[in-house]
Amino acid sequence: MTQKTRFLKEAVSVRYIMKKYPFTEKKDTRSGFGAGLLEAGKKNENVVALCADLVGSLKMEAFIKEFPERFFQIGIAEANMMGIAAGMTIGGKIPFTGTFANFSTGRVYDQIRQSIAYSDKNVKICASHAGLTLGEDGATHQILEDIGLMKMLPGMTVINPCDYNQTKAATIAIADYHGPVYLRFGRPVVPIFTDPDQKFEIGKAWMVNEGKDVSIFATGHLVWEAILAGEKLAEMGIDAEIINIHTIKPLDEAAILKSVAKTRCVVTCEEHNRLGGLGDSVAQVLVKNDPLPQEYIAVDDSFGESGKPADLMKKYGLDSENIIQAVQKVIARKK
Repeated sequence: MTQKTRFLKEAVSVRYIMKKYPFTEKKDTRSGFGAGLLEAGKKNENVVALCADLVGSLKMEAFIKEFPERFFQIGIAEANMMGIAAGMTIGGKIPFTGTFANFSTGRVYDQIRQSIAYSDKNVKICASHAGLTLGEDGATHQILEDIGLMKMLPGMTVINPCDYNQTKAATIAIADYHGPVYLRFGRPVVPIFTDPDQKFEIGKAWMVNEGKDVSIFATGHLVWEAILAGEKLAEMGIDAEIINIHTIKPLDEAAILKSVAKTRCVVTCEEHNRLGGLGDSVAQVLVKNDPLPQEYIAVDDSFGESGKPADLMKKYGLDSENIIQAVQKVIARKK
């Protein structure tokens, strides 16, 4: 495979990524949000931040220190936070709300639907601690339905970046985008493997590795697991095309169809319920345009449980080994 050095513009080899970015270079994606929020605030004086009593968890301290007059601590009143944010947009402000993914969606779905999405308000709903990797806090906090909930809202953009750098870039980009956005990120430290100077393009998939035998469409924390799987698959003689779908909605349908035209089979990977997430979005594209074998790497219609993040990812089938098994299975289904 040809090695490229320009991320987000050209494909790079799996081996090149793993060589350049060793496991020691790790950071949590929520810190990428905090860094991006500060930069967005510096670029645009209309950017304001609201938080539901979780400043430290959302890494908002730097923004608060720099712009104390543009920060609003709402307390444990998430529904009120969404209503306030919607009202702020009427005066031209660009509010970024911050709390856990569970409280950013399930707890306040009515307020988001009625006050933000229906009215097309320019609110950025920023959600940390998403998925199983919240870990020991357990099923009541590990929301696995949030992508589905948010992508079903008309006009809502849904973004799930893969590492610190991409989360920072996405946070800066959504400040310049007009319309409601759901930005999803997490707590665990994960390898950093995207360009620190990248330009984040909403709705534009990133080709991680070009291949011909199978298309692996991954999002969020599962992008790195797909890279690990791609390295092992290469050793097995399987040339996997790996694409980072950081924007779930609007979905880059052209990139999906171009990839599957070569590979003729698909594996989708997400830290989310199998129902309603990335896999279902890709399946809709395939069934309308080019029906092909597809395997899902996702939580199989269940809640999570308390445990260490890595153990939970393994138990629920969200690691590189399960991706490899899914690839072997889907290739065997090709006609």
